[in-house]
Amino acid sequence: MTRIGIIGVGYWGPNLVRNFDSISDCEVSAICDLDPKNIKNIKGRYPHVNEYSDVDQMIENEQLDGVVIATPTATHFGLAKKALNAGLHAFVEKPLTVESSQSQELIDLAEEKGLVLFVGHIFLHSAPVLKLRELIASGELGEISYISCKRLNLGPVRTDVSSLYDLATHDISIVLHLLGQQPESVCCSGLDHLKDGIHDVVNLTMKFPNNKMGIVHCSWLDPRKERVLTVVGDKKMAIYDDLSQEKIKVYDKGVSMHSKSGEFADFQLSYHHGDMYSPWLQQKEPLRSECAEFVRCIVEGDTPRTDGVNGLAVVEVLEAANESLRLDGTPISIDSRIVA
Repeated sequence: MTRIGIIGVGYWGPNLVRNFDSISDCEVSAICDLDPKNIKNIKGRYPHVNEYSDVDQMIENEQLDGVVIATPTATHFGLAKKALNAGLHAFVEKPLTVESSQSQELIDLAEEKGLVLFVGHIFLHSAPVLKLRELIASGELGEISYISCKRLNLGPVRTDVSSLYDLATHDISIVLHLLGQQPESVCCSGLDHLKDGIHDVVNLTMKFPNNKMGIVHCSWLDPRKERVLTVVGDKKMAIYDDLSQEKIKVYDKGVSMHSKSGEFADFQLSYHHGDMYSPWLQQKEPLRSECAEFVRCIVEGDTPRTDGVNGLAVVEVLEAANESLRLDGTPISIDSRIVA
């Protein structure tokens, strides 16, 4: 039996408790939260869990195998370090840390102690993103030119981190996963309308090797909810609309430039309009898949898809984008590398 303790059971925590507690040979043994109302809410539905308001007491008193950290971003590093030093596997909600140096320290610590460091990039466990990765890897879409993402809604507004760290993290993780590499540079601009220094709207551009681009637009001040990602290849294009019943649509469309003589004046654009289809997806709750993967990696000693290195790659982009925001959109370079 894998025994899990969950730190932070407010907004997202109850979903984690529900999923972990429904996995066979896994039990949520303890929960920890500073708010008695959050504790009461969970205890009412899961009376078997032990409750704590102090993380140190939970770690000391419970015979846990791993902990799940679903607390404000600024606390991730300290709590994850505490868990790993106590010999516990750690599942950290996105983003892994605020700074890349903190992520690297956690990676080194987990490796030293032979523990699983798992990052909650939930969309990398979702059927639509896995299908997009498959379409790209198979070559059906051809050479990818760019990926654009829109994540918009009216709220929920965060006061501890900006929409860059709260919302764009999802799309950064997806773009890096689909392209399989880190950007060479990023530039980011935004608007801090409600609170100085906390950007409600961000526009992020990531430039990748081989003339590829990733574009992310996020806002919690938008009147209509949108969760749309577009992949543009030179053979076909695909749209992932998370709010649509048909999550993915593949379009046999494209545009090319050709010339008979090679003279510039002879170059003409050729537009191709073909069929559209929606591939079948084996739908599973991404959070359930994510939680099950963490438990499996603990039991089998395996390295998860969303390990610390994966989390670090996203934090490096966030860190650079945040610096670009501070410098009013100035491009910031990143050491380019392969991302699993």
